Amino acid sequence: MALARAVAERYGTGLGNVTIKSFSDGELYVKYEQSIRGEDVFVIQSTPPPGDNIVELLLLLDAAKRASVKRVTAVIPYFGYARQDRKDRPRVSIASKLMANVLSKAGADRILTMDLHADQIQGFFDIPVDHLYASRIFVDYFTENPIENLVVVAPDVGSIKMARSYSKKLGAGLAFIDKRRPKQNVAEIMNIIGEVSGKHVLIVDDLVDTAGTLTNAAVALKERGALSVQATCTHPILSGPAYQRIEDSPIDKLLVTDTVPLRKPSQKINVLSVAGIFAEAIQRIHTNDTISALFDD
Repeated sequence: MALARAVAERYGTGLGNVTIKSFSDGELYVKYEQSIRGEDVFVIQSTPPPGDNIVELLLLLDAAKRASVKRVTAVIPYFGYARQDRKDRPRVSIASKLMANVLSKAGADRILTMDLHADQIQGFFDIPVDHLYASRIFVDYFTENPIENLVVVAPDVGSIKMARSYSKKLGAGLAFIDKRRPKQNVAEIMNIIGEVSGKHVLIVDDLVDTAGTLTNAAVALKERGALSVQATCTHPILSGPAYQRIEDSPIDKLLVTDTVPLRKPSQKINVLSVAGIFAEAIQRIHTNDTISALFDD
Protein backbone atom coordinates (compact mmCIF):
# COMPACT_ATOMS: atom_id res chain seq x y z
CA MET A 1 0.00 0.00 0.00
CA ALA A 2 1.42 3.37 -1.01
CA LEU A 3 0.31 5.03 2.22
CA ALA A 4 2.16 2.46 4.31
CA ARG A 5 5.39 3.18 2.43
CA ALA A 6 4.83 6.92 2.84
CA VAL A 7 4.21 6.53 6.59
CA ALA A 8 7.40 4.51 7.00
CA GLU A 9 9.35 7.11 5.03
CA ARG A 10 7.98 9.97 7.15
CA TYR A 11 8.80 7.98 10.28
CA GLY A 12 12.37 7.58 9.05
CA THR A 13 12.44 3.83 8.50
CA GLY A 14 11.40 1.18 5.99
CA LEU A 15 8.58 -1.33 5.91
CA GLY A 16 9.10 -4.73 7.46
CA ASN A 17 9.82 -7.68 5.22
CA VAL A 18 6.55 -9.54 4.77
CA THR A 19 5.48 -12.14 2.22
CA ILE A 20 1.85 -11.98 1.13
CA LYS A 21 0.62 -14.28 -1.61
CA SER A 22 -2.42 -16.24 -2.73
CA PHE A 23 -2.88 -19.93 -3.36
CA SER A 24 -4.46 -21.05 -6.61
CA ASP A 25 -7.94 -20.97 -5.07
CA GLY A 26 -7.45 -17.40 -3.78
CA GLU A 27 -6.69 -18.29 -0.15
CA LEU A 28 -4.26 -15.77 1.36
CA TYR A 29 -0.89 -16.61 2.92
CA VAL A 30 1.20 -14.23 5.04
CA LYS A 31 4.61 -14.59 6.65
CA TYR A 32 6.96 -12.18 8.44
CA GLU A 33 10.41 -12.72 6.92
CA GLN A 34 12.27 -11.29 9.92
CA SER A 35 12.19 -11.84 13.65
CA ILE A 36 9.65 -9.63 15.44
CA ARG A 37 9.84 -11.31 18.84
CA GLY A 38 9.42 -8.75 21.61
CA GLU A 39 8.89 -5.88 19.14
CA ASP A 40 6.23 -3.14 19.04
CA VAL A 41 4.62 -3.88 15.66
CA PHE A 42 2.32 -1.62 13.61
CA VAL A 43 0.36 -3.27 10.80
CA ILE A 44 -0.93 -0.69 8.29
CA GLN A 45 -3.92 -1.78 6.22
CA SER A 46 -7.12 -0.03 5.19
CA THR A 47 -10.15 -2.30 4.87
CA PRO A 48 -12.25 -1.18 1.89
CA PRO A 49 -13.89 -3.88 -0.25
CA PRO A 50 -13.10 -6.51 -1.38
CA GLY A 51 -12.97 -8.74 1.69
CA ASP A 52 -9.35 -9.75 1.04
CA ASN A 53 -8.22 -6.51 2.71
CA ILE A 54 -9.76 -7.34 6.08
CA VAL A 55 -8.69 -11.02 5.84
CA GLU A 56 -5.11 -9.97 5.05
CA LEU A 57 -5.09 -7.67 8.07
CA LEU A 58 -6.47 -10.41 10.34
CA LEU A 59 -3.84 -12.88 9.16
CA LEU A 60 -1.04 -10.37 9.73
CA LEU A 61 -2.29 -9.68 13.25
CA ASP A 62 -2.57 -13.39 14.02
CA ALA A 63 0.90 -14.12 12.63
CA ALA A 64 2.39 -11.29 14.69
CA LYS A 65 0.86 -12.57 17.94
CA ARG A 66 2.08 -16.10 17.19
CA ALA A 67 5.57 -14.65 16.59
CA SER A 68 5.60 -13.39 20.21
CA VAL A 69 5.53 -9.64 19.60
CA LYS A 70 5.34 -7.34 22.61
CA ARG A 71 2.37 -5.43 21.15
CA VAL A 72 0.68 -5.20 17.78
CA THR A 73 -1.30 -2.14 16.70
CA ALA A 74 -3.72 -2.36 13.78
CA VAL A 75 -3.30 0.89 11.84
CA ILE A 76 -6.50 1.16 9.78
CA PRO A 77 -6.57 4.48 7.88
CA TYR A 78 -10.03 3.62 6.50
CA PHE A 79 -12.15 1.37 8.71
CA GLY A 80 -14.48 -0.50 6.38
CA TYR A 81 -18.01 -1.55 7.37
CA ALA A 82 -18.27 1.55 9.58
CA ARG A 83 -21.55 2.61 7.96
CA GLN A 84 -23.30 -0.42 9.44
CA ASP A 85 -23.03 0.83 13.01
CA ARG A 86 -26.56 0.17 14.32
CA LYS A 87 -29.58 -2.04 13.78
CA ASP A 88 -31.78 0.42 11.92
CA ARG A 89 -33.90 -2.26 10.25
CA PRO A 90 -35.04 -5.77 11.19
CA ARG A 91 -32.71 -8.71 10.52
CA VAL A 92 -29.55 -6.75 9.67
CA SER A 93 -26.01 -7.10 10.94
CA ILE A 94 -24.16 -4.48 12.99
CA ALA A 95 -21.11 -5.06 10.83
CA SER A 96 -18.81 -2.51 12.48
CA LYS A 97 -19.29 -4.20 15.88
CA LEU A 98 -18.55 -7.56 14.29
CA MET A 99 -15.34 -6.19 12.74
CA ALA A 100 -14.29 -4.75 16.11
CA ASN A 101 -14.75 -8.16 17.71
CA VAL A 102 -12.87 -9.96 14.95
CA LEU A 103 -9.91 -7.56 15.06
CA SER A 104 -9.59 -7.97 18.81
CA LYS A 105 -9.87 -11.75 18.54
CA ALA A 106 -7.18 -11.83 15.84
CA GLY A 107 -4.75 -10.29 18.31
CA ALA A 108 -4.82 -6.50 17.92
CA ASP A 109 -3.75 -4.80 21.15
CA ARG A 110 -4.64 -1.34 19.90
CA ILE A 111 -6.39 0.36 16.97
CA LEU A 112 -5.21 3.50 15.17
CA THR A 113 -7.69 4.85 12.64
CA MET A 114 -8.93 8.06 11.04
CA ASP A 115 -12.35 9.74 10.71
CA LEU A 116 -14.66 6.89 11.64
CA HIS A 117 -18.07 7.22 10.04
CA ALA A 118 -19.55 7.38 13.55
CA ASP A 119 -17.55 8.28 16.66
CA GLN A 120 -19.43 5.74 18.79
CA ILE A 121 -17.72 2.90 16.90
CA GLN A 122 -14.78 3.47 19.25
CA GLY A 123 -16.98 2.01 21.97
CA PHE A 124 -17.41 -1.22 20.02
CA PHE A 125 -13.80 -2.11 20.84
CA ASP A 126 -12.64 -3.55 24.15
CA ILE A 127 -9.09 -2.40 23.37
CA PRO A 128 -7.73 1.17 23.14
CA VAL A 129 -8.64 3.14 20.01
CA ASP A 130 -6.74 6.23 18.85
CA HIS A 131 -8.91 8.29 16.49
CA LEU A 132 -7.17 10.72 14.13
CA TYR A 133 -8.78 13.56 12.16
CA ALA A 134 -8.00 14.57 8.58
CA SER A 135 -9.39 18.04 9.31
CA ARG A 136 -5.89 19.09 10.34
CA ILE A 137 -4.69 18.48 6.77
CA PHE A 138 -7.66 20.17 5.13
CA VAL A 139 -7.71 23.17 7.48
CA ASP A 140 -3.99 23.72 6.87
CA TYR A 141 -4.66 23.62 3.12
CA PHE A 142 -7.43 26.22 3.23
CA THR A 143 -5.46 28.36 5.67
CA GLU A 144 -2.67 28.51 3.09
CA ASN A 145 -5.19 28.91 0.23
CA PRO A 146 -7.93 31.04 1.82
CA ILE A 147 -11.37 31.50 0.28
CA GLU A 148 -13.21 34.72 1.04
CA ASN A 149 -16.93 34.77 1.75
CA LEU A 150 -16.82 31.05 2.62
CA VAL A 151 -19.63 28.88 3.99
CA VAL A 152 -18.95 25.35 5.21
CA VAL A 153 -21.79 22.93 4.44
CA ALA A 154 -22.63 19.60 6.08
CA PRO A 155 -24.22 17.33 3.43
CA ASP A 156 -26.35 15.60 6.09
CA VAL A 157 -27.19 15.82 9.78
CA GLY A 158 -24.45 13.33 10.69
CA SER A 159 -21.77 15.69 9.35
CA ILE A 160 -22.83 18.78 11.29
CA LYS A 161 -20.26 18.30 14.05
CA MET A 162 -17.45 18.04 11.49
CA ALA A 163 -18.73 21.05 9.53
CA ARG A 164 -19.01 23.15 12.68
CA SER A 165 -15.37 22.38 13.50
CA TYR A 166 -14.24 23.47 10.01
CA SER A 167 -16.41 26.58 10.22
CA LYS A 168 -14.85 27.60 13.52
CA LYS A 169 -11.26 26.98 12.43
CA LEU A 170 -11.66 28.72 9.08
CA GLY A 171 -13.77 31.60 10.39
CA ALA A 172 -16.50 30.70 7.88
CA GLY A 173 -20.28 30.53 7.88
CA LEU A 174 -22.17 27.27 8.45
CA ALA A 175 -25.06 25.57 6.67
CA PHE A 176 -26.37 22.04 6.39
CA ILE A 177 -28.53 19.98 4.09
CA ASP A 178 -31.60 18.07 5.18
CA LYS A 179 -31.83 14.90 3.11
CA ARG A 180 -33.57 11.56 3.23
CA ARG A 181 -32.27 8.22 2.00
CA PRO A 182 -35.05 5.99 0.61
CA LYS A 183 -32.55 3.15 0.09
CA GLN A 184 -28.79 2.49 0.23
CA ASN A 185 -26.66 4.73 -2.01
CA VAL A 186 -29.67 6.90 -2.89
CA ALA A 187 -30.12 10.37 -1.34
CA GLU A 188 -32.76 13.00 -1.91
CA ILE A 189 -32.16 16.65 -0.97
CA MET A 190 -35.05 18.11 1.03
CA ASN A 191 -33.93 21.52 2.38
CA ILE A 192 -30.83 23.70 2.71
CA ILE A 193 -30.64 25.33 6.12
CA GLY A 194 -28.39 28.38 6.14
CA GLU A 195 -27.45 31.18 3.76
CA VAL A 196 -25.41 30.12 0.72
CA SER A 197 -26.53 32.62 -1.92
CA GLY A 198 -23.60 34.73 -3.10
CA LYS A 199 -21.16 32.57 -1.10
CA HIS A 200 -18.32 30.24 -1.93
CA VAL A 201 -19.24 26.85 -0.51
CA LEU A 202 -17.13 24.05 0.98
CA ILE A 203 -18.87 20.70 1.53
CA VAL A 204 -17.16 18.50 4.14
CA ASP A 205 -17.74 14.78 4.70
CA ASP A 206 -15.87 11.73 5.96
CA LEU A 207 -16.33 9.57 2.86
CA VAL A 208 -17.70 9.61 -0.66
CA ASP A 209 -18.93 6.33 -2.11
CA THR A 210 -21.16 6.63 -5.18
CA ALA A 211 -21.04 10.46 -4.90
CA GLY A 212 -24.82 10.75 -5.11
CA THR A 213 -25.16 12.77 -1.90
CA LEU A 214 -22.20 14.98 -2.78
CA THR A 215 -23.21 15.81 -6.33
CA ASN A 216 -26.89 16.29 -5.49
CA ALA A 217 -25.82 18.67 -2.75
CA ALA A 218 -23.59 20.59 -5.17
CA VAL A 219 -26.45 20.99 -7.66
CA ALA A 220 -28.84 22.16 -4.95
CA LEU A 221 -26.30 24.66 -3.61
CA LYS A 222 -25.69 26.13 -7.06
CA GLU A 223 -29.45 26.42 -7.58
CA ARG A 224 -29.62 28.35 -4.29
CA GLY A 225 -27.07 30.86 -5.59
CA ALA A 226 -23.69 29.53 -4.42
CA LEU A 227 -20.83 31.15 -6.36
CA SER A 228 -18.63 28.06 -6.34
CA VAL A 229 -18.60 24.60 -4.78
CA GLN A 230 -15.60 22.76 -3.42
CA ALA A 231 -15.63 19.64 -1.26
CA THR A 232 -13.43 17.56 1.03
CA CYS A 233 -13.67 13.95 2.06
CA THR A 234 -11.25 11.80 4.01
CA HIS A 235 -11.99 8.46 2.37
CA PRO A 236 -12.47 8.49 -1.44
CA ILE A 237 -14.22 5.15 -1.97
CA LEU A 238 -15.62 6.43 -5.30
CA SER A 239 -17.41 3.30 -6.47
CA GLY A 240 -19.83 2.72 -9.32
CA PRO A 241 -20.81 5.96 -11.10
CA ALA A 242 -18.89 8.23 -8.69
CA TYR A 243 -16.25 9.51 -11.11
CA GLN A 244 -18.73 10.31 -13.85
CA ARG A 245 -21.07 12.03 -11.40
CA ILE A 246 -18.24 14.20 -10.09
CA GLU A 247 -17.10 15.09 -13.61
CA ASP A 248 -20.66 16.06 -14.60
CA SER A 249 -21.36 18.01 -11.39
CA PRO A 250 -20.81 21.71 -10.63
CA ILE A 251 -18.09 20.77 -8.11
CA ASP A 252 -14.94 22.74 -8.92
CA LYS A 253 -12.56 20.71 -6.77
CA LEU A 254 -12.72 17.66 -4.50
CA LEU A 255 -9.93 17.32 -1.95
CA VAL A 256 -9.36 13.81 -0.61
CA THR A 257 -6.69 11.96 1.36
CA ASP A 258 -4.74 8.80 0.57
CA THR A 259 -6.38 6.55 3.20
CA VAL A 260 -7.81 4.73 0.17
CA PRO A 261 -5.95 4.73 -3.16
CA LEU A 262 -7.81 6.33 -6.05
CA ARG A 263 -9.03 3.90 -8.70
CA LYS A 264 -8.09 6.44 -11.39
CA PRO A 265 -7.00 10.10 -11.58
CA SER A 266 -9.38 12.99 -12.18
CA GLN A 267 -8.68 16.64 -12.93
CA LYS A 268 -11.27 17.60 -10.32
CA ILE A 269 -9.75 15.45 -7.53
CA ASN A 270 -6.67 16.49 -5.54
CA VAL A 271 -5.05 14.11 -3.05
CA LEU A 272 -3.49 15.31 0.23
CA SER A 273 -1.40 12.80 2.16
CA VAL A 274 -2.08 11.87 5.79
CA ALA A 275 1.22 9.97 6.07
CA GLY A 276 2.73 12.63 8.34
CA ILE A 277 -0.13 12.45 10.86
CA PHE A 278 0.03 8.65 11.01
CA ALA A 279 3.82 8.64 11.32
CA GLU A 280 3.65 11.08 14.24
CA ALA A 281 0.83 9.14 15.88
CA ILE A 282 2.78 5.89 15.59
CA GLN A 283 5.81 7.55 17.17
CA ARG A 284 3.67 8.81 20.07
CA ILE A 285 2.07 5.41 20.63
CA HIS A 286 5.49 3.74 20.59
CA THR A 287 6.84 6.17 23.20
CA ASN A 288 3.58 6.29 25.19
CA ASP A 289 3.03 9.99 24.53
CA THR A 290 -0.33 11.71 24.13
CA ILE A 291 -2.13 11.53 20.76
CA SER A 292 -4.60 14.34 21.47
CA ALA A 293 -1.76 16.88 21.36
CA LEU A 294 -1.68 16.37 17.58
CA PHE A 295 -5.00 18.18 17.31
CA ASP A 296 -4.71 20.89 19.98
CA ASP A 297 -5.49 24.32 18.51
